[in-house]
Amino acid sequence: MRHPDRYAMPRPAHRRVLTVANQKGGVGKTTSTVNIAAALAMHGVRTLVIDLDPQGNASTALGVEHRAGTPSVYEALLGEISLTEAAATSTASPDLLCVPATIDLAGAEIELVSMVAREQRLKQALNPEVLDALDVDYVLIDCPPSLGLLTVNALVAAEEVLIPIQCEYYALEGLGQLLSNIDLVRSHLNTRLHVSTILLTMYDGRTKLADQVTSEVRQHFGSVALRTVIPRSVKVSEAPGYGQTVLAYDPGSRGSMSYVDAAREIAVRGAEMGSPGTVGAETNGR
Repeated sequence: MRHPDRYAMPRPAHRRVLTVANQKGGVGKTTSTVNIAAALAMHGVRTLVIDLDPQGNASTALGVEHRAGTPSVYEALLGEISLTEAAATSTASPDLLCVPATIDLAGAEIELVSMVAREQRLKQALNPEVLDALDVDYVLIDCPPSLGLLTVNALVAAEEVLIPIQCEYYALEGLGQLLSNIDLVRSHLNTRLHVSTILLTMYDGRTKLADQVTSEVRQHFGSVALRTVIPRSVKVSEAPGYGQTVLAYDPGSRGSMSYVDAAREIAVRGAEMGSPGTVGAETNGR
């Protein structure tokens, strides 16, 4: 497949598990998850996407079956199957795996409430033996647009959080709540959790507002924010309708190349032995 950038990306110093979270809808969570995962995989870094959103949009974009009855993350959360049984190879790359979400996941929040260690179900499913068997360098968890039990499971299962923030009005609204929740999870359930990556999405260079939001985010988060910003792009929006990532749909587009650049930044940070920088809710009072 034609692609503007074929240079291999570095593998991380150790396996990285990132939860892609933002309770605001429409900020580019799923789009960023699938395109960063595809970019990593297409450049030699084996990657697993966990689709934890009942809508199953990540599964669709990665060309993975997710009709009712398909082995999925739902059965893995309930402990009925291993994630190795649910993981399917994406059409985007042989090095990209996806554990799909089926409509059954919509009822999982209610079913999980009565379970023992309900916040730990995904962490238990994503145990080192399973990840070794799948032989992956990166795990990206796509969350639903809420701060419910599924998102809490994702935060407990990961060490890092990637927050996509759209370069639009009200972009930072609700971010304080997300950071507070991350702080709570870190205090009570997962001491290693930190915000490692901020990705600015839907950037429109023609507007003053986009620059204002970009500058405010960089001021608050410093080097945690990636240098790469994802432009507002028709191609990025169209790709999921064809069951594809934008890298497959239009490899030469600005949106595609921006996601490759973002993935490369993430990969380079992962290859460096030191932590790329962390931020907690206490550093941001918004």
